Amino acid sequence: MNTQTSCGVTAEQLENFKTICKAHGLRVTPQRVEIFKMVAQSKEHPDAERVFEAVRKTMPNVSLDTVYRTLSSLEELGLVFRVGFSSKARFDADFDEHYHFVCTQCGEVYDVFPAPGERLEVPPEVEEYGRVHKINLQFSGLCARCQKETKKDL
Repeated sequence: MNTQTSCGVTAEQLENFKTICKAHGLRVTPQRVEIFKMVAQSKEHPDAERVFEAVRKTMPNVSLDTVYRTLSSLEELGLVFRVGFSSKARFDADFDEHYHFVCTQCGEVYDVFPAPGERLEVPPEVEEYGRVHKINLQFSGLCARCQKETKKDL
């Protein structure tokens, strides 16, 4: 059973986070826990600056450098991944099967969940290159908000 903790992250997610950190010799510090929880509970695909601002509310002494280094190490451990096309990295910790729509104008990232039973099939020729572990599909275009703004400017 996946019970939610008070921060919106499941107990299973937190336990998995701790297990993976320990298995790779990474200490489970309060800063790492807060940074992971912030990304894991967010549906906004935050960048490092957003994570920093959120974590700073509960940990005023955390530095932006700590946030950047922690996000990088969490990405290396496979606990978070980058999404979007902009130069500013945005992060996601939701490994349930889903895709992303990325606005090419404002950079906003939206989750797109396939309908039950609707799964992206990997073309057989991909096996010539290796074994697929994960699919990271991103759609790009103008989001509804930017489309409205573009129409206003005409």
